[in-house]
Amino acid sequence: MFVLELSYTAPLDRVDALLSAHVVWLDQQYEAGVFIASGRKNPRDGGVILAVGDDRAAIERLTATDPFVVEGVCAYRITEFIATKTSDALAPYRQQL
Repeated sequence: MFVLELSYTAPLDRVDALLSAHVVWLDQQYEAGVFIASGRKNPRDGGVILAVGDDRAAIERLTATDPFVVEGVCAYRITEFIATKTSDALAPYRQQL
């Protein structure tokens, strides 16, 4: 599993201009089963996405296709972790050491 932390690298007006395209991209990843949660950080200087997968390189390739990255308004910090405990709702995503 991965925590994807977005940090804006451009003013919010540039981010907001790309928000619709970013949301379409997010929706595609939810539909594909890769993302299970996402949202803005508070204060609004980026966002966080919880992603499932076992291949860091694939996640890196995926984040490179985010319109925010393509247009140079954010950078990603990718943290991989092994989700050995979850709520019952996230039980399908539990991992073994």
